[in-house]
Amino acid sequence: MTPTPLPYAGLRVLDISQGIAGPYCAHILWQQGAHVLKVEPPAGDWIRFVGVGKGDLSALAIQFNAGKQALALDARTEAGKKVLFDLALQADVIVQNFRPGVADRLGVGYATLSKIKPDLVYVSVSGYGQDGPYANAPATDSVMQADSGLMFSNQDEQGTPRRVGLLAVDVMTGLYASQGAATALYQRLAHKLGTHVQVSLFEACTAFQGACFIEQAIAGKRPFGAVSAPNAVFDTLDGKLSVVTVNTDHFHRVCKALDREVWITDPRYLENEIRFSNRVALQADIAALLKTQTTAHWVALLQKHDVLHAQVRNYTEVLEHPQAVHLNLAQQLEQAGIGKLPYIGLPSHPLHRPVTSAPRIGENSIQALIEAGVSAESIQQLLEAGVVTQAPALA
Repeated sequence: MTPTPLPYAGLRVLDISQGIAGPYCAHILWQQGAHVLKVEPPAGDWIRFVGVGKGDLSALAIQFNAGKQALALDARTEAGKKVLFDLALQADVIVQNFRPGVADRLGVGYATLSKIKPDLVYVSVSGYGQDGPYANAPATDSVMQADSGLMFSNQDEQGTPRRVGLLAVDVMTGLYASQGAATALYQRLAHKLGTHVQVSLFEACTAFQGACFIEQAIAGKRPFGAVSAPNAVFDTLDGKLSVVTVNTDHFHRVCKALDREVWITDPRYLENEIRFSNRVALQADIAALLKTQTTAHWVALLQKHDVLHAQVRNYTEVLEHPQAVHLNLAQQLEQAGIGKLPYIGLPSHPLHRPVTSAPRIGENSIQALIEAGVSAESIQQLLEAGVVTQAPALA
């Protein structure tokens, strides 16, 4: 059987972004077949040194840059700007996340390049957009969680805003940016037109919460916490279990699974609104019961009665989940210099490729310049001048 060709095979992407949102956008294009050249300063993309990692490869850098080529280039120099400009003219897609105006000063802004390449797909990722009163304001995931309402949406029942415990804004922005790039590529194919795709963290995070704004407009305030009962995380003898109901039928299933059918006719629990007002007593009774047996015991009963539930799993347990094993959820990434790592890529099938190692700073500098048509003499001059840096081979 002939394998399905990847949709972006042959597409050349120049990734001059740093952090997560821009690099993830480019990495998604790589997963779907594109060749991606990551150009970063000689010191490296700053995300390489954030969080858990080894050497110049953090877990974040690996996840969002796997498979790319890496060229270390000092674009502050005139020679570096010339190299970057020439690489930009060879690209089908450019991804950048500089503050507004920086790409123009480097000579690779959309206005300049689109005059030469009118079918160019150019993706700009920013904090707040390309113009406006906040256009030049610094923006990180944590800043945006606060400024876009995400912390407000995630407040606890006491009203304390809480940060989501992962870099959700950066990741969702990368996803939105890749969708914008895909749309622009279709525009290019269908109408021979290029597009300047503009995505900001602020707009991405508010779009992600769109229904919350509508809820507040209808209700006059944003509801927080569960709106049904039972709906909570409970301790078992050896773990934690989330049990959820949405309607009365779901509640009856819980009653049968827990051998508490007397609750079905209990006047305190006849319908959701009444159950919710009596949720403290109900969930206390459930909590006391679930503590008496193991998670596996309760999961078997809850599955039998088709109850909405899930074991609260850590990451090791997620990878061992029977469905994760069935789906081959995590690929084995053989990361050069580190070893085998679990890698979870796009959940869309079948149009993505097997993962390969993320590059070190400047790992492919010479190779990338050769492929771009730069002469051996010019490459040597760039190396000697410190404009380009090539990573030494691993021992």
